[in-house]
Amino acid sequence: MLGSLLRLPFRLSHGQLHCKCLYGGAPKGPQLREIERGVDIVVATPGRLNDILETRRISLHQVSYLVLDEADRMLDMGFEPQIRKIVKEVPTRRQTPMYTATWPKEVRKIAADLLVNPVQVNIGNIDELVANKSITQYVEVLSPMEKHRRLEQILHSQEPGSKIIVFCSTKKMCDQLARNLARQFGAAAIHGDKSQADRDYVLSQFRTGRSPVLVATDVAARGLDVKYIRVVINYDFPTGVEDYVHRIGTTGRAGATGLAYTFFCDQDSKHASELIKVLEGANQRVPAELHDMASRGGGRGMPRRWTPNSGGRPGFGYGGRDGGRGGRGISTLPSRWNDIWRTGI
Repeated sequence: MLGSLLRLPFRLSHGQLHCKCLYGGAPKGPQLREIERGVDIVVATPGRLNDILETRRISLHQVSYLVLDEADRMLDMGFEPQIRKIVKEVPTRRQTPMYTATWPKEVRKIAADLLVNPVQVNIGNIDELVANKSITQYVEVLSPMEKHRRLEQILHSQEPGSKIIVFCSTKKMCDQLARNLARQFGAAAIHGDKSQADRDYVLSQFRTGRSPVLVATDVAARGLDVKYIRVVINYDFPTGVEDYVHRIGTTGRAGATGLAYTFFCDQDSKHASELIKVLEGANQRVPAELHDMASRGGGRGMPRRWTPNSGGRPGFGYGGRDGGRGGRGISTLPSRWNDIWRTGI
């Protein structure tokens, strides 16, 4: 999320609008001084904006346009109290666009509470998880001991310089994999224990191709806005299929195609049925071992690895900025003060 956040003020400030960014992990003083000089647009994380509001050195009483982007992810991260506190500081006569990639009851409730006479724009099916069909998904059922060797095989098979994200479930595994892959593949790690300066540096290296392999946790890579990511590798399967769809959605954006490799182990078997639905919904091949796991409600024994043929072309995705995870869509608001939310799949 911060990768997008940090570049947005630069994009928006190329005219007569002055835009500044507020985010945690960086000194509060310089950010506050920039705001006090006067700005037209503030792009902020909820936590840091609340911190600055508590100083009572700035006010939101003249705000007329409040954008809630990636609302579902902010709620997942526990920011609902901060969001509601911010909304109380903004005049009731405002417009509130709200963007969300999913439409669970928590998002529906906050939309009902915060939006006034909203116009809802749905892109794709909001009742079930849908993966971007432009991404060819490879699910490989294997043992944990096989994962590292298979990871190296996949990395070797890619074109030199291809941008690749490897997702891990723990910060410790991120660091360990990055160390093991750094010399041969130029890997670097990003996770929540890294300082903001370290994260900025790693993202800069990844964006420019100096470190073409980014090893990341879900939280660190959330909202990542980097062009031309060719491959996503789920070294560890996430805690839910929704996060799986978000992960692979970092590739295949803006009309491009992408590849997603997923290592699926015996301990992941509880997600087999939901994963099958996502694969079938995107016209992807489903390994027989995955069907076996789903039919018995869990894995038993050590399944053989499965590698599919290349899948078909997909199309719609799940959330992202330029279309890969779902495109933002364009809408015409019926009135100045109508609120709008967009659900993203």
